[in-house]
Amino acid sequence: MSDPLVLIPARMAATRLPGKPLALIAGAPMIVHVWRRAVEAGIGPVAVATDSAQIAAAVEAAGGVAVMTRADHASGSDRIHEAADILDPQGRHDVVVNVQGDFPTIDPRAIAAAILPLADPAVAIATLCGVITRESEREDPNVVKAVGSEIAPGRMRALYFTRATAPWGEGPLYHHVGLYAYRRRALARFVALPPSPLERREKLEQLRALEVGMRIDLTVIDDVPFGVDTPETLALAREVLEGRVS
Repeated sequence: MSDPLVLIPARMAATRLPGKPLALIAGAPMIVHVWRRAVEAGIGPVAVATDSAQIAAAVEAAGGVAVMTRADHASGSDRIHEAADILDPQGRHDVVVNVQGDFPTIDPRAIAAAILPLADPAVAIATLCGVITRESEREDPNVVKAVGSEIAPGRMRALYFTRATAPWGEGPLYHHVGLYAYRRRALARFVALPPSPLERREKLEQLRALEVGMRIDLTVIDDVPFGVDTPETLALAREVLEGRVS
């Protein structure tokens, strides 16, 4: 179907949890756990895209590949675009998968599932979502909701993404998982676009793609991974992964 390149953007400048890519979990830096999960997905070569020599050294010490990128990127999407051009200047890899560097507990099967909608040539970008099961998340603006139309069991076409509680009425709400699979040409188009009005308002960059008519499809997964961006979620990740090791 495609020849994906899996890239994990990582930087040291996180404000809520400084230095989090190198935070130790079960004896290894968090970024190494994410790299391992991406390798276990088995969909293509994996590299970490970073502007930090410390992060690159940690990945390489674990046997991984790191590529150094500029420090002035506004988003992970910009960083992986540069990394893809460095690693694959001929464009042999027609899909680029962006795995967030703060998903140390992500199921490798979820990473593999992200590329499935790209079997449809009409889809430019593919991503993930899962049914919200915790009542507290329904109105939490930090939990991004995906609003879409079901087009097949376990798959939706995205209509909107929002921090609000949506859609209204009875029925499930979907927690968007910020892991993306881009067609190579779609990624190039996306990063060349200026931030859109709705993107600025909601602070959600995927709205930039929807506003120019790029199609985004979602695979519905059962296990929504949590991002590590606070001391509390770091403690939870340690509990989960150290429990697997012990």
